[in-house]
Amino acid sequence: MKIQNKITLLFLALSTGILVLLNAFIFYFEYKFNYEDFFKRLETRVNIMSRVRLHPDAESRAYEEVRNRYLERLDHEKEQLLQADSTGRFDEEGLPKSFVKEVTQNGTARHRSKSQFFVGKLVLQGNSKYIVVVSALNPYGLREISELRRILLLGFIGAILVAFLVGKVFSYYTFMPVRKLTEEVNLITSDNLHSRLETTNSKDEIAELIRTFNSMINRLETAFTTQTNFVSNASHELRTPLTIINGEVELALNQPDPTGAQHPVLQTIRTETDKLIQIINNLLLLAQSGFDGKKQNWQKVRMDELLWLAIASSKKIYPDSNVEVDHLNLPDNEQLLYAMGNDNLLRLAITNIITNACKYSKNKLVTIRLVAEQNQLLIDVADQGIGIPEADLKHIFEPFFRASNTYAYEGHGVGLALTFNIIRQHNGTLNLQSEVGVGTKVQIVLPIAEPE
Repeated sequence: MKIQNKITLLFLALSTGILVLLNAFIFYFEYKFNYEDFFKRLETRVNIMSRVRLHPDAESRAYEEVRNRYLERLDHEKEQLLQADSTGRFDEEGLPKSFVKEVTQNGTARHRSKSQFFVGKLVLQGNSKYIVVVSALNPYGLREISELRRILLLGFIGAILVAFLVGKVFSYYTFMPVRKLTEEVNLITSDNLHSRLETTNSKDEIAELIRTFNSMINRLETAFTTQTNFVSNASHELRTPLTIINGEVELALNQPDPTGAQHPVLQTIRTETDKLIQIINNLLLLAQSGFDGKKQNWQKVRMDELLWLAIASSKKIYPDSNVEVDHLNLPDNEQLLYAMGNDNLLRLAITNIITNACKYSKNKLVTIRLVAEQNQLLIDVADQGIGIPEADLKHIFEPFFRASNTYAYEGHGVGLALTFNIIRQHNGTLNLQSEVGVGTKVQIVLPIAEPE
């Protein structure tokens, strides 16, 4: 998940938490205020009723007149006066038992049963005990709470949607410098390592990241330049003395040797010198294919023609090899046979694959297939050779690595690594499947060139 989306979700989660707490706070205090207000209104009526019913005098009549004139009648309002019997017990007369018990013990009590509210008060009059009870329904208060609940729920949903949109906009503009930085970094390749990211005088994290990137690019450019100079000079510096040694050995072999004792030694020197020159050439090609990302001499290459040239090159090395090309899957549209790349490098890569198949097959059948599908060219090379042990497969593209069962075959372990670098440089992939004693299948996948 992108960090921008994570920040949006985090912003949404924080907003949700704050809204939940705020709504709970509002609802709780509205709930308390509504019920408290209604209970106080009932308590006022209890006090007036106890005065009027238990102390009937002129003042009581005044209280009753005030009550009738200024206090509204509550919904289903009911007044009850309970008198204790000789044992001090009260007839509950339909009242909740817990409510009557609480009034008896505490002197006053409040009770709610669904929408009906009760307030009671214990009054002593001479030797008698009375409980004055006033009860009523509170439909308006409950409706107010229900309406508040609905408003808070709708407001919560709306606020969540707004918070999500605000979070998206906030994270988008927050990460705009990061996106711009990513675009600039993606434009820097091995072709333009001299380029640098635009710096600012700001001291924020983005500016620090830009300075860090530029410092890293400086080090990369230095490393690439050093490697380029080495590869450019190594060819002349390493191959020239070897060529001289090889020429001198060739000259010595052409001189008469009466005893014939020097001839085998010189022949060995020439053979090993040739191997050393071949290894150096492969190493130079491997280095060049690995670091040089410049598309030098790239053009549209017809892969079926290149395939035949690679087969011919392999035949020169292994003339007795048995190679068969499957023509059934060739596309009818010739435009699908072209790939963009360097002709020499692609030919070298495919030749390495076919040569390996011929070498390790001992003249058994090697099948080659060229297919075009989904804007890709697939070159399959399948042999019936010795195969590669499973434990060695993960190292097969490493330079100088050779499978544990190839000791009887000459080689330097550079060909597959070189091929892998070339195919990767051409935006392709190299897939390999193998089983000991069954054979190996190598698949080269290259993008089809855009039609002109």
